[in-house]
Amino acid sequence: MSLRSFHVVFVVASIALTLMMAVWGGINYGTDRGSVWHLVTSVGSVITGGVLAVYAVKFVRKTRELGLS
Repeated sequence: MSLRSFHVVFVVASIALTLMMAVWGGINYGTDRGSVWHLVTSVGSVITGGVLAVYAVKFVRKTRELGLS
């Protein structure tokens, strides 16, 4: 596995973890024990996942442009 492939897999795994964190925060916010911090965690995780997705697309495009496989 090349360093590029490892990097893409790592970023995709990070995106998955941020989305799981967002779901967890949303579920906890909807319970009796939920607080505003659960909502903040959810929103922050969604934003982070979006930023990571944009980064992954730009990274793949850039490495293709440079001819790295």
